[in-house]
Amino acid sequence: MLSPELVQLAAIVLIALSVGGIVYVLMMPYLSDERKVSKRVANVAQGQNRVRTRVGAPQPLQMRRKQVQDTIRDIEAKQKAKKRISLRTKLMRAGLNVKPHIYYVFSAIAGLVGGFVVLLSGFSPLVSLLAAFAFAFGLPRWLLARRIKSRQAKFLTEFANAVDIIVRGIKSGLPLGDCMQVIAAESPEPVRSEFIDLVEQQKVGVPLQRAFDRMHDRMPLQEVNFFAIVVAIQSQTGGNLAEALGNLSQVLRDRYRLAAKVRSFSAEAKASAMIIGALPPLVMGVVYLTSPDYISLLWTTPMGKVMMMAGATWMLIGILVMRKMINFEY
Repeated sequence: MLSPELVQLAAIVLIALSVGGIVYVLMMPYLSDERKVSKRVANVAQGQNRVRTRVGAPQPLQMRRKQVQDTIRDIEAKQKAKKRISLRTKLMRAGLNVKPHIYYVFSAIAGLVGGFVVLLSGFSPLVSLLAAFAFAFGLPRWLLARRIKSRQAKFLTEFANAVDIIVRGIKSGLPLGDCMQVIAAESPEPVRSEFIDLVEQQKVGVPLQRAFDRMHDRMPLQEVNFFAIVVAIQSQTGGNLAEALGNLSQVLRDRYRLAAKVRSFSAEAKASAMIIGALPPLVMGVVYLTSPDYISLLWTTPMGKVMMMAGATWMLIGILVMRKMINFEY
């Protein structure tokens, strides 16, 4: 039978989680830009409808515009269809040449070691079990996500230079395939490895659009999507590929500068959020070092455990809200 204190603790935790979840869901539309994005998409759609109703436009221009719109729509439809991401794809995005079962073995070892260390620290078996679960499922995913984000940032740093190589090669008379081989041979990582896969797929006869889709699966960035759209449109409708890629290179550099400006503007807010989030555990550690008997009531008494768990829940909700407020999409 469960003790009344444990039942009361579980009830309070569930109530705190429920209230926090409701508040987070209600605040999410106001903290995110979903409403602005929807309004902007509606305005753009209305503008396109007004443009289509205009008369007097040359017929070839209308046909070319329709072909471009159909190509963009097909590419976006293919990308939206791929919702679930497999573990193998995540490992490829992180640049790790390991199989999924190695990842699972590492997760199991991390869970066992983490739970054993927490158990040796004097905590109860229940807390040790929760710690093992967090180490097994949370720590590997966090490390994998960090590596993917770092690799994508390095890719964006050099991708505009790779596009410039293609522009200069096409202007000098080289075909697109030879330009991509130059990038695969001379560009730094991770651009080099991505274009090596692209060139190898071309050698075995994979269509260019299919190769770009696989490249976007490994590097799911808007910049890669722009590059694939420009090449796909040029291959279907014709045109000056060097000029189109030159404009794309300028757009990529502008986006990179915009991202750097956003990071600089949000640095103060992020620092404030980190300080606010770190204050409670730091103060708790200082009080434990100075007056351990005073602070130990939080994990030795039932009411202290309830207060600590409720405080941790609300701290987590506050950190999520601050994270949503300082992460800008552009």
